[in-house]
Amino acid sequence: MTTSRRKFLTSISMLAASSAMPIHAFDFGKSKKLKVALVGTGIRGITFWGKRLVDEYSDILEFVGLADINPGRLEHGKKYIGASCPTFSNFEEMVKTSKPDLIIVTTKDSTHHEFIIKGLEMGCDVLTEKPLTTDETKCRGILEAEKKSGKNLIVGFNYRWSPYATKIKELLASGSIGEITSVDFHWYLNTYHGASYFRRWHGLVESGGSLWVHKSTHHFDLLNWWIDSEPSEVFAYGDLEFYGKNGPFRGKNCRDCEHTANCDFYWDINKDKFLKALYVDHEKHDGYIRDNCLFREEIDIYDKMSAQIKYANNVVVNYSLTTYSPFEGWRVSFNGTEGRIEAWLDIPYNKNVAVDQAAMHAKEMEQAEDQEFHIEPIIVHKLWKDYYTVDVKTEKSGHGGGDGRLQDKIFRDTQSVDPYGRSAGSRDGAMSCLIGIAARNSIESGKAIKIESLTDLKPKIKRS
Repeated sequence: MTTSRRKFLTSISMLAASSAMPIHAFDFGKSKKLKVALVGTGIRGITFWGKRLVDEYSDILEFVGLADINPGRLEHGKKYIGASCPTFSNFEEMVKTSKPDLIIVTTKDSTHHEFIIKGLEMGCDVLTEKPLTTDETKCRGILEAEKKSGKNLIVGFNYRWSPYATKIKELLASGSIGEITSVDFHWYLNTYHGASYFRRWHGLVESGGSLWVHKSTHHFDLLNWWIDSEPSEVFAYGDLEFYGKNGPFRGKNCRDCEHTANCDFYWDINKDKFLKALYVDHEKHDGYIRDNCLFREEIDIYDKMSAQIKYANNVVVNYSLTTYSPFEGWRVSFNGTEGRIEAWLDIPYNKNVAVDQAAMHAKEMEQAEDQEFHIEPIIVHKLWKDYYTVDVKTEKSGHGGGDGRLQDKIFRDTQSVDPYGRSAGSRDGAMSCLIGIAARNSIESGKAIKIESLTDLKPKIKRS
């Protein structure tokens, strides 16, 4: 075993073992590049975990294999990434042939477990996009596979790494409002971003586990990290009242629909050269339609969601997700024994500015380094005293600046200690998706769901 490989295994083990202590990122050494294989060449795979790695870290890593079930998208993805490695339609063949050190999983959510488990069993460390998985059975399988394999799993939570989210963590950890007692957290998806989920495979529970899992896992991970505890019980409500069968009309897809003149949600994917080249040009291979009608009958996920989450340390959270808001943004408020913190992003009327909602979402998703910065406030109220404002320098691109910071910690910043514990392992991935899974089960059963009833994990009162 080479020195660089030994360092890699040691550091990745530290990272995955616990995110509650200061952790060094991977230390690959300089004598040998890290061998990376990617499975899933959709948009997140070829951009953030593909091209960006080639552009930013080619001196320390190299792609040795790409895999996907769609041969057209696979070859297009290889060119877009700028990789010179072989491509494979069979995942196991790729692993056996290319012998990667690290496998990155960016497939459909419902298949994450297949590649995570197989990768671990075949002797590789694995990094997966969120969510970890879509139901409790798959979650148990992943946790058991990691334990048996002796290998390690990392979950790519990026929101923790944004400067704004980090400042909230810093204020809470410093005791600025004493002990946290309750939290209100509300996320609003606009009719550009929110609607997009209902066009895609995310609109089916069997594929994405519902937005309780695919989208809200981001938010639940932030809550677990901010509160520094783990969830113990969830009760939830949800319904499908806007999209799906509730629509006034429906068509085959946006390109082939007789209602384009009357539909406020009409979207011409062919005008987006990137998406056309990635999806439309290759849909003949697997039948995946990227611009499906968001009023189609088969949609079975919720479009309005509300949950109450009780934590092991007795903090109570009120959470909601709206998928058809006029604007995109979020609010969070923390009540404590010594005060209250209020924070928000992208609430347009708070700044009295007009916002192009479509352009805002595109900006968040782009990977180019943001040269435009904004100052966003966090309000800290103290009992018996006046409030004060904490101004935070923020970015818009790359999920609020979180994307680049996450990858720098994983692949470049090998020596510094992170005082905020932002690196996420399998337990973090499980505890975030299990809240969404519990919420979904609660709606179906009408009962509160204990987190420890879903897996062998027992919620910790304190993460750190």
